[in-house]
Amino acid sequence: MSESLYTQLLYLAAGAFLLTAVLILWRRELAVIVRILALQGLALAVMVAVLAAREGSVELWAVAGGIAVLRVGVLPHLVRRALTGAEAARRESAPSVNVASSLLAAAGLTLLGFAVSQPLVALAPSPATQAVPVGVTVVLIGFLVLVTRRRALSQLVGFLLLDNGITAVGFLTTAGVGLVVEVGVSLDVLLAVLVLQLLATRMRETFGDTDLDELRELRD
Repeated sequence: MSESLYTQLLYLAAGAFLLTAVLILWRRELAVIVRILALQGLALAVMVAVLAAREGSVELWAVAGGIAVLRVGVLPHLVRRALTGAEAARRESAPSVNVASSLLAAAGLTLLGFAVSQPLVALAPSPATQAVPVGVTVVLIGFLVLVTRRRALSQLVGFLLLDNGITAVGFLTTAGVGLVVEVGVSLDVLLAVLVLQLLATRMRETFGDTDLDELRELRD
C-alpha cells in the first residue's frame, strides 16, 4: 500500500469515527443511536485494517476482524435487545444538556482533544499519531454522554464510546496491541455490557422505566 493511499484511508476512517460520536450526541432516538454505534465500530475496524495492511500483520488483520464482529455485531445487538418491548425508553426525552449545547460542547472537546494530544504527536510524527486526537476526542465525548444522559441505556452507549476511543488511541499510538490483550479487553467490555443490559432490563421490569432521575425520586 502506498503512503498516500494509506494516509487517505486512515484519515477517512478516523473522520468517520469522530463523526459518528458527534451524531450520537445529536440524536435522541435510542434505536438510531445503536445503529450509529455499530457504524462507529465499523470505522474502528477499518482503521485497524488499514494499519494491518500497512504493517503486513496477520495478527492485526485478526484483531480487525474481531473488532468488526464484536463492535459492529455483538455489542449493538445486545443493546438493541434491551430496547425490545421498551417503547417508553426508546428516546432520550430530557437530557441534562440540550442538542445545541451538546454540539457546542463537542466542538470544544474536539479542540481540547487536539490540544492535549499535540505533545504525544510531536514525539513520533506519523499519519497514525496524527489521528490520535480523534481517539482522545471520542473518549471525551463518551464522558460527556455519560454525565449528560439520564437513561441507563444512553449511559451504556457512553461507556461503549469511551471504550472505542481508548481502543483507537491504543492502536494508533502503538501500531497495534497484542491479540491476547485485545481479546481480554473485549471480553471485559462484553461482560460489562451484559451486566448493564441485565440491570437495565430489571429496572424497566420493576419500575417501568430506566430514567435515573425518576428512579432517584422513587428513592426520595
